[in-house]
Amino acid sequence: MENYTAILTLLGIMIILHVISDRVKISSPIFLVLGGVGLGFIPDIPPLSINPEIIFLLFLPPLLYDASFNISFKAFKEHLGTISSLAIGLVFLTTAGIAVFARFLIPGIDWPLAFVLGAILASTDAVAAIGITKGLKLSHTTTTILEGESLINDASALVAYRFAVAAVTGTAFVLWKASLTFLILMAGGFLVGVVMAKTLQFLLRFVRGHTMAVLSFTLLAPFITYLIAEELHCSGVIAVVVLGFGISRLSSLKFPESLRQQSRTIWEIVVFLLNGLIFILIGLELPAVIKSIPASPLLQYSAYAFLITLVAVLIRTLRVFLKKNSLQRAFNHPKFKNTRREIPASVLFTTRESLIISLSGMRGIVSLAVAIGLPHVLEDGTPFPMRSEIIYITTVAVLVSIVGQGLLLPFLIKKLNKSSGDL
Repeated sequence: MENYTAILTLLGIMIILHVISDRVKISSPIFLVLGGVGLGFIPDIPPLSINPEIIFLLFLPPLLYDASFNISFKAFKEHLGTISSLAIGLVFLTTAGIAVFARFLIPGIDWPLAFVLGAILASTDAVAAIGITKGLKLSHTTTTILEGESLINDASALVAYRFAVAAVTGTAFVLWKASLTFLILMAGGFLVGVVMAKTLQFLLRFVRGHTMAVLSFTLLAPFITYLIAEELHCSGVIAVVVLGFGISRLSSLKFPESLRQQSRTIWEIVVFLLNGLIFILIGLELPAVIKSIPASPLLQYSAYAFLITLVAVLIRTLRVFLKKNSLQRAFNHPKFKNTRREIPASVLFTTRESLIISLSGMRGIVSLAVAIGLPHVLEDGTPFPMRSEIIYITTVAVLVSIVGQGLLLPFLIKKLNKSSGDL
């Protein structure tokens, strides 16, 4: 009961902070995160325990469904090459890059633990980036790539995390097994999403004359789809994304405008409340984690978190510009002209867009939930090594990412807009 009261209180505080952030012209994600940190340091405030399973079930399905429902499938498909290179290739590259850096930087961390930390911080959260850049006139290409990346990258990061934790417990890592498992998770999630989309379409046709039933089914569907996929050991993330694409198409073809407007209003409220609560919970976690670590190494671990965040941004920047250049070369190559492999000009992105996409790779609630979800003990009963330290580094990295990149990103966009306007 105490947690329910705390959640309701936080939602009320979040709404007030959101209004204040609009009035003082500070991006709401940054303002809410800092507000959460401030609340967490108030004396006698009881700690709010974050259950990772609840986080995944409560936040991921509706946010993924809403994003996939509203993104243009045509644009998503058109930029799928870039999106997959960031959401799959970059996730594994970032995991490895952070692991190598952590292994040689952080005392006491071995290779399996380094890969656990890398996998935790590998996925990005487009919710923060889009929230911070709202109103800054991002191009359609930039928004599509960022949102499309966020629809898939959690699945890649969770697979990398699963194998990294298994390595800590002594399970040997076999590349072909890991690759096969990844393909099965993705394919299984896709299949579950297709089946659930068809099932929901049938139900909606059956109750099409009852508006409340239609709205209720569409509200429940993401949660049920996620649970079914996870129970079948498939990717719940991919299942919900496929569901969102399927119902979006049905809505545009079959739903009357009045029903689409009602559905849009409901989902706007749900997403607003969940997004706000996410950022407050991120801020609240810092004071709680600090209490679990001796005071002496806190500054040192904070420095590690800052450097790891910098490494992640540099790796992302390198990958984005490599992709930009490869697309440009393929577009200019005469061998691809008038063939199936011809690159359309619409998939290219500019240096300006590349810089914005590079700096928009912020870490968020998924990284935090995964870190908190680390097992307390290994199979032999010994404590999970450096668990508190990994959670602290993750928490600080998430805060540095949202606040630091969040403050720099609008400044960069305004400078780039001004430069392009002067040309």
